[in-house]
Amino acid sequence: MLIKSPLITSNDKLQILIKLTSSLNLNQLSITFLNVVSNNKRFANITEKSNSTIKLTDNDKKLDNFESDLKEWFQIDYLLTTNSATSAEHLAFHMLKKQSDNVKIFDGAGSYNSHWSGLKDGDEVLCTPLTCTATNWPVLANNFNIKWVDVDENTLNMNLDDLERKITPNTKAIYLVHWGGYPVDLNRVRELQLQTERMYGFKPVVIEDCAHAFGSEYNGKKIGTHGNICTFSFQAIKHLTSVDGGVLIVPHKELFDRGKLLRWYGIDRENTSRKDFRCEEDVKEWGFKFHMNDVNAAVGIENLKLVDKNIAIHKSNGTYYNEHLKDVDGVTVLEHSIDRSSSYWIYTIRVERQADFMKMMAGKGIMVSRVHERNDQHTCVFEYRRNLPTLDRVVKEMICIPVGWWVSKEDREYIVNCIKEGW
Repeated sequence: MLIKSPLITSNDKLQILIKLTSSLNLNQLSITFLNVVSNNKRFANITEKSNSTIKLTDNDKKLDNFESDLKEWFQIDYLLTTNSATSAEHLAFHMLKKQSDNVKIFDGAGSYNSHWSGLKDGDEVLCTPLTCTATNWPVLANNFNIKWVDVDENTLNMNLDDLERKITPNTKAIYLVHWGGYPVDLNRVRELQLQTERMYGFKPVVIEDCAHAFGSEYNGKKIGTHGNICTFSFQAIKHLTSVDGGVLIVPHKELFDRGKLLRWYGIDRENTSRKDFRCEEDVKEWGFKFHMNDVNAAVGIENLKLVDKNIAIHKSNGTYYNEHLKDVDGVTVLEHSIDRSSSYWIYTIRVERQADFMKMMAGKGIMVSRVHERNDQHTCVFEYRRNLPTLDRVVKEMICIPVGWWVSKEDREYIVNCIKEGW
């Protein structure tokens, strides 16, 4: 028997979208935008059923289908959806606390079994401060210590020379962000892992926050498929949205099996032998409420069908800016190496007189922003502050301009012409 719920009508959904976008000035070219599948009839079929009921049962396969679609898109096996990227990151750090003698370590094209001693309270995680707070707060939530690494002025990613300098015997994890979608040099990171193992007898785990980088590639392979622990965000304004949600990608089956349990309190929801379908069997390891629900999965399924087309527009606009802004006075275009392909979730440039630039663009009806505040300045991480001279400088220069799928060829030409006119 179905439990009756109020019918979600098309008008209700319209009102939800109005609320979600109410903070946007639609007379401006926006730097971010909400992308929900436009086929209203198809979307309505996800939630609306006859007799004013919504059929949401344990037998619904929306989540399984979404995960299958994502595994096919990435061409990987060990992928878990979550209710946010932050939940995925929290879960990853939590699972790494457990020792294991059965960990499969990927090294280039091959792999080998290795012992993992487990993370402990107070262990050191090397982090970038230039990201959303959602990246770094899971480090604190798991009782680890943050050590900030300066940024590379040419990419705004973690400076790998500074990373090398800051690795110590206490370094147990390297936590990367692909700023704007531009991939970190993962081969250099792997070299630093091996160097650390030779020096200290321990190979730090690499975790990639890929929230900006859905569809980015490094050396011809999609970000998320290079053998590290990776997380993606499906929050409302990302390349792929499920309204909210995330993904955890892990390199071996042991983490996958544990993650599948721990994202839902440690309960085995695939156990069909329960005497009472509402009552769980014995929970061997407690977990969290980090799972994605079927409604979010249903939205994700439909938006995944559009994501390649939308990413292609992001890339086209980013490539256009690279070419047309490279010689503009007062503008520095960031690196774009031939071994990497950015999906340009945001497009960042460095400009002289940042405040004047922002004022000029606002006057032209173009929304610009730094997007993320540097994390290291917040009171809650005061104890971890250290000298970061490159970030101190570039944070006064960096600015992001509209680059997404909603930016037409005419829009991007207008943006470039406004910048060329000066400020």
